Amino acid sequence: MSRSLSRRSVLATTAAAATAAAVGPLATATAAHAAPTLPDGTSKDKVLVVGMDGLRHDVIAAAKAPHLKSMMANGTYGTSLLYADPMAATSSGPGWSTISTGVWPDKHGVKENSFAGKNYGKYPGFLARLAQVRPQLSTYAAVDWKPLDAQGTVTPGADAKLVLDGDADGYTGHDATIAAETESILRNQNPDVLFVYFGQTDIAGHNSGAASAAYRAAIDVQDGYLGRLLTAIRARPSYATERWTVIVTTDHGHTDSGGHGGSAIEERRTFVLAQGPGIAAGARPADTRLVDVAATVYRQLGIVPDPAWGLDGKPIQERSTDPFEALYPALAGRTDETGIPAGILGWTRTAPSGWSVVNSAMGTGGVAEWRGWSFATDEFWSRSQRDQSRELNVRSRGIFAVADSDEWDDKASSGPYDSTLLTPAYAVGGTSTVTLGFTTHYRQEGSQSARVLASWNGGTPVEVKRYTSDVISQPQALTLDVPAGAANVSFRFHYTGSNNWYWVIDGVKVTAV
Repeated sequence: MSRSLSRRSVLATTAAAATAAAVGPLATATAAHAAPTLPDGTSKDKVLVVGMDGLRHDVIAAAKAPHLKSMMANGTYGTSLLYADPMAATSSGPGWSTISTGVWPDKHGVKENSFAGKNYGKYPGFLARLAQVRPQLSTYAAVDWKPLDAQGTVTPGADAKLVLDGDADGYTGHDATIAAETESILRNQNPDVLFVYFGQTDIAGHNSGAASAAYRAAIDVQDGYLGRLLTAIRARPSYATERWTVIVTTDHGHTDSGGHGGSAIEERRTFVLAQGPGIAAGARPADTRLVDVAATVYRQLGIVPDPAWGLDGKPIQERSTDPFEALYPALAGRTDETGIPAGILGWTRTAPSGWSVVNSAMGTGGVAEWRGWSFATDEFWSRSQRDQSRELNVRSRGIFAVADSDEWDDKASSGPYDSTLLTPAYAVGGTSTVTLGFTTHYRQEGSQSARVLASWNGGTPVEVKRYTSDVISQPQALTLDVPAGAANVSFRFHYTGSNNWYWVIDGVKVTAV
């Protein structure tokens, strides 16, 4: 679905009216609007989060967007793909909930724009969380998509807020009001944390498509607002003694012709762009996810999240360290896959150092990319076939291991799909337990099997876990007692299947205590 029926139904009548309003009544309202008085800030660490609705990141290069491009040069810019149904639609309710809470829709509960099932009590937005753990901070929120306030997605916890109705009045003028009020607060007051939202990019995407000049023009307008906010920060009398972080992000992408809600790659495109202390200039991490916004806010404020918060995100400057991340130089373009553009480098059968893939029991033929365990990126693998829940592999990051018998069988083959991914041997001497941690995304069908086996001192592998039903992108922790005399342990991920489904493994970590 799109943003919402109520929002889309007013597009035809508000699109033209909004432009006129920006130089008419709304411009007057902007000039007359008085900014609220916030409590005086208490932190030298300060964060501004700017949300730009429906901003497809690969169109930024074609726009002027000097301030976004400057932030890309001077900050860290991570792009990624969203989920799709049945986890959630690529629409604004789930998207902004994911950004604000720092958890995926299977936790925060928002699957579309009715907000049915929302679980903000357990997974509140970052402003609400800050009000709990750092109430002395001075916080502000400004939105003109009203559900972000009415549903409790973003504004709870803010000391002051500006809530406007872009659906009723048009986003052009209300975005301008948000920019003017936020600029005034940055220049004349002492806020600590701000979240501001601009909605017109999404309207331009719906009305004209993401490939249009109108969409690029909307990006440029919002880029101008971003520039004003950055200038206001730098103009602060106390700027030299403050440590500012600015984060820009979006909730979903758009098709070239306009629209979102489905599973196309263009609808799933998101980004997190951040500039501030400890955030590398010019970095282009491949392991960033949309849930990382909230975690980055906490890191920049010096707050260590309680594990009970259940965050799925990590700070944008924190890299994934699992062994699969070393495989980027080995990634190749398509071989047998036909639906993946030729320029996308996203798969390899080269295992990381110390790892191996055992295919001695594999059949012959099949799609080359998936003949036994392979290593792939989210974009490459999820492009191989839409709407079979590959889009739900949200807790994998960067490069992951995948055994996909379903895709392998799309080309003539003979014999079984039978492949084993083998880890290095890990030292366990002198310890009592060893824990194998990893993230898995598994779909079960028919007679396929997925087993984890442990081998002590190179001995006969023993099954320690078997999957017999779906596990949709969840962390796993298998804790085993170390046998007397064991000096090391290695693990095997053994998968058999045919024309059924797949098994993904990522984030492997072994800890012995």
